[in-house]
Amino acid sequence: MKTTVKRLPTWFEPETRFDVAPVAPVPFRGTGETALEQLKNQLLRAALQETADAEFYASLRRVATEAAGVAWLTPFPLLFLPAIFDEKVAQAKRQFARAQNVRTRSQQILTEVF
Repeated sequence: MKTTVKRLPTWFEPETRFDVAPVAPVPFRGTGETALEQLKNQLLRAALQETADAEFYASLRRVATEAAGVAWLTPFPLLFLPAIFDEKVAQAKRQFARAQNVRTRSQQILTEVF
């Protein structure tokens, strides 16, 4: 085992400081959020007025929320929201009509059986 100790001289450079500011992963869109919510409500109101079936209201509300969420992820949410909303409403209408058709056929089968 070594018994000699070799001392190494240490030196430090002058202290360097950096100004670090957190960078948001997405741009702040506080005012855009309220405008998007207003546009979503406006589109939803128009769609609800056109719909005669009250059972479809819940689907429309869900579609409006989904469309707003998808539009929020785009660079221009206010521009994309109406198109996304229209596509989702058309899809929901097809799905609702299919469900109504299944319900009607099921009722017919049940009345024939019993």
